[in-house]
Amino acid sequence: MELRSVEELMDLLYAGRHQHALRTAALLRRGRPADKELQVAGLVRGIGPVPAPGDERARARGAAEAVRSLLGERVFRLVRGDAGATEDDVLRLRQAVEESRTVGFDAGVLEDWRTVLELVAARNSRLRTVD
Repeated sequence: MELRSVEELMDLLYAGRHQHALRTAALLRRGRPADKELQVAGLVRGIGPVPAPGDERARARGAAEAVRSLLGERVFRLVRGDAGATEDDVLRLRQAVEESRTVGFDAGVLEDWRTVLELVAARNSRLRTVD
């Protein structure tokens, strides 16, 4: 599956269990307010079909592939947890994922993230046309 628009991505996020994703993205926003790609990686890393028990990496790989062309290489690498992303960023993302499972706070609504997703997608689109 390859997502071609922010609208498709939003539909997929709405269809899933997005409260955990919202908390993850909100925690990343608090820690790194200027790093929109890291925040978006936290938001989208859980999209896609539920993996077999114990195979969370399969979900991450699927999510990364789905958003690669829309959101860019950095988001792709962060979601996959690849060495191509900085170790500090991957660690921060993993910490936010874990923390969001135990922290109970109002992380807002999914619609609040549409503009950030559009910004990252537009930046990625501009980068692709320059290359």
